[in-house]
Amino acid sequence: MMQVSDKPLVNRVAASSLETINLEEFFPKASLLSFDLKDFLFREMILKEKDFRESLKQIDWSKYEGTVLCVHCSTDAIIPVWAYMLVASYAQPVCTDVFSGTTDEYIRFHFDRVLDQFDASAYKDKKIVIKGCSNKPVPASAYLALTRILRPFASSIMYGEPCSTVPIFKK
Repeated sequence: MMQVSDKPLVNRVAASSLETINLEEFFPKASLLSFDLKDFLFREMILKEKDFRESLKQIDWSKYEGTVLCVHCSTDAIIPVWAYMLVASYAQPVCTDVFSGTTDEYIRFHFDRVLDQFDASAYKDKKIVIKGCSNKPVPASAYLALTRILRPFASSIMYGEPCSTVPIFKK
């Protein structure tokens, strides 16, 4: 027969001294949109300046308002530098940011930039859990960078959820 305890249930995770960092909170706030130059190439190989300029003039740039426009070319075509510059000249007035690369490359760039400014000294001698299982595509490079940044300060670093962690580092 099972005995019922008179002791109240205690959430040991909530009562612990663990500090949780959720990298998902650092994800870009603006929508990311891809702008593939392939769509403007003749036979997906050649950029014709006159046609390209005319095509850019025809775009309703207001649909990109408040977004990060990630300009890239998904084919092996050689794109002149001025083509990227021309897209930026149209996009800059309406976009939050204009980036040369894919959306995945922008996400990695964004996390690098944010984590470069991360103050790890606030975590001196603390036990840290870097939260896993995000709903957004946080790149592996962000987890690596955060670990590298925290290691000189933290007493321990774990990965996962506070109730189930994988040990990464311990002083």
